[in-house]
Amino acid sequence: MPLPSGVYRADHVGSFLRPQPILSARETLDNPATAISPSDLRAIEDQHISSVVQSQISSGLQSITDGEFRRAWFHIDFLQHLAGVERHGSLSSTNVTSHGVTPPKIVVVDKLGHPSPIQVDDFNFVEQSVAAASKPEGKKITTKVCIPSPTMVHFRGGREAISSEAYPTLEPDFFDDLVKVYQAEIKDLYDAGCRFVQLDDTNLAYLCDEGMRAEAAKRHGEDPQALTRKYVQLINRAVAGRPKDMIIGVHLCKGNFRSQWFAEGGYEPVAEVLFKELDVDVYFLEFDDERSGGFEPLRFLPEDKIVVLGVMSSKKAELDDKEDIVRRLNEAAKFCPRGLDQLCLSHQCGFSSTVEGNNLSEEQQWAKVKLEVEIAKQVWGEDLSV
Repeated sequence: MPLPSGVYRADHVGSFLRPQPILSARETLDNPATAISPSDLRAIEDQHISSVVQSQISSGLQSITDGEFRRAWFHIDFLQHLAGVERHGSLSSTNVTSHGVTPPKIVVVDKLGHPSPIQVDDFNFVEQSVAAASKPEGKKITTKVCIPSPTMVHFRGGREAISSEAYPTLEPDFFDDLVKVYQAEIKDLYDAGCRFVQLDDTNLAYLCDEGMRAEAAKRHGEDPQALTRKYVQLINRAVAGRPKDMIIGVHLCKGNFRSQWFAEGGYEPVAEVLFKELDVDVYFLEFDDERSGGFEPLRFLPEDKIVVLGVMSSKKAELDDKEDIVRRLNEAAKFCPRGLDQLCLSHQCGFSSTVEGNNLSEEQQWAKVKLEVEIAKQVWGEDLSV
């Protein structure tokens, strides 16, 4: 079967290790006395985004992002641009890293709104960088925009993180407004020329973990299966009415902070709803170790959907074993209605979901990407767009 436009047999989740000049510039932001200006920070980011665009293309990737170089966290830097949303301290949850870090807490303090486009300027800059990059003649290149899933505004904080004055009840008003802001952002991106948006969602993945399911049931007062379906319906509404040539992907992540994960468990608890009811074109799923369970949940995959299989690891510095990756791709294909035709290859997550990045070097990162492209060509052939 043909791949959706913008999906490639060698694909990726979106983030790359931040170069040291970006890290150094961001460190100044912690002290108002030394903080550089937003325009100076953006100029540094621009320089290195142009470079990472070229590195992606030179490594053989055709889905191109800005590496998430403008973000400290994969979700916070987007969500705090919504009207009514603020960052208040840190979460109190099972999401505690070995470094004692918990993710920032997003709080809804007023009615949600979308006063202006959030990602359009960043998308336009990547498009300019792609146009200026050296690339193989005739090879298709797609700029992908990654944004956090709308579930990220609800799951982690729950009712107590949403103003009861702004939203005395969550249904329908809160969820209706949340849908509207996402529809507005997707429309703005489409009008700017974007044709691929990826929603990054940790919460459907966390609902595969027994401990986190129990925690979610307590926090939300809701059965985890009902919550799974509620989130699928929320995403469906957020992307409803999109033009036919706007491709939507979803990435499920169980944690990726400095090579550490937060959740474990196979996809079985959410698989049937995820594959049969979620209205997206492509799934980016992590399968890099036994923590993600077996491939059996892929039996629910419809014939017209694609899974980008994250069987390679961005958490480890060493190269994945090529023969093992090919074996696992073929093993997963046995559960897909159309076999390997419905699969693509990637690492389980990005290389830097937060500004700190995973525990490997930039050189090791690009070696892993080049190996991925090499494996994909061995499995599917030279043209990675079909």
